[in-house]
Amino acid sequence: MVAIELDGIRKAFDDAVALEGVSLTVEGGEFFTLVGPSGCGKTTTLRTIAGLSGPTEGTVRFDGEDVSDVPVEDRNVGVVFQSYALFPHMTVAENVRYGLRFTDPPRGLTADERVDELLELVDLPEMGDREPDELSGGQQQRVALARALAPEPDVLLLDEPMSALDARLREQLRREIRRIQQELGVTTVYVTHDQEEALAVSDRLAVMHDGGVEQVGTPVEVYERPATEFVASFVGENNVFSGVVVGGESDELAIEVDERAPEGHRFRVAAPDDDAHAVGDRVTFCVRPTHLDPEAGRNRFPVALDTAEYLGGTTRLYGEWAGREVVLRLPEPPAADSLMVGFDPADATLL
Repeated sequence: MVAIELDGIRKAFDDAVALEGVSLTVEGGEFFTLVGPSGCGKTTTLRTIAGLSGPTEGTVRFDGEDVSDVPVEDRNVGVVFQSYALFPHMTVAENVRYGLRFTDPPRGLTADERVDELLELVDLPEMGDREPDELSGGQQQRVALARALAPEPDVLLLDEPMSALDARLREQLRREIRRIQQELGVTTVYVTHDQEEALAVSDRLAVMHDGGVEQVGTPVEVYERPATEFVASFVGENNVFSGVVVGGESDELAIEVDERAPEGHRFRVAAPDDDAHAVGDRVTFCVRPTHLDPEAGRNRFPVALDTAEYLGGTTRLYGEWAGREVVLRLPEPPAADSLMVGFDPADATLL
């Protein structure tokens, strides 16, 4: 299982800088996801790992060995692209066998044995003689995955492989990809703009923005404790507040927020263990919609409700407080058009 290290990667295309100072470590056997909006640099990072695009500055290492100048065909990586890129004039089996064009099958297998093994792995054991246009989109993507895995790569790279599929099929296929990755133990880097997908499949993820890395952590760490305002806003829904520290106790800060509430409004927020905030410091904190609770006894404020969206198990509510939008998630919509809500200081995250 190969570990990947990116050290100070910068990538420029003429005057346009795609990556600036990207440093990441992907552990051997890890399922690591690059997530972020379009244009943030995640695909460029993946191509840099693959060797499809060399860095302008910085170093790429596999298991500590510098591979920055090693061509893609010598890195033993498998790549699955957003488009299936299957050859229409080849059968499914021939498409998978094409993945062995630069190398012999692993473990002494024949090419036919390896193809049969892979089609079994991706749950297409009877499809080898079919043409690609006879398959569904999900089946075609499984063939592309089998082709990438044919040479038994050290690293598997997937660039938004499910963006063309419908929502239910994406959920099914992402579970299959995760199952296959765990079964093989292959180091995997996955690119997506879908935050839910990133949280669902990853051991760890890196949130990218404007060519840099905002935060790296487990799904729980990134969701529950976002490090920056961008991460708080991008990964799931969040209510972000800014204000000034006006006091507090050993484990809490009193923050007067900037909202246009009469005579200001103070919230109590749990102070992190390494807190060094002093009175007068400006701070930003966030509260998830699920943590705004009508039953909460602290940090209460009124919300004028506007729009309700029923989502199956919960209702998303949009409202307004002191000139700003507030988002809530409740089991069911309230009967009134306004609501008092609050939150526990421990459920707020300082950014």
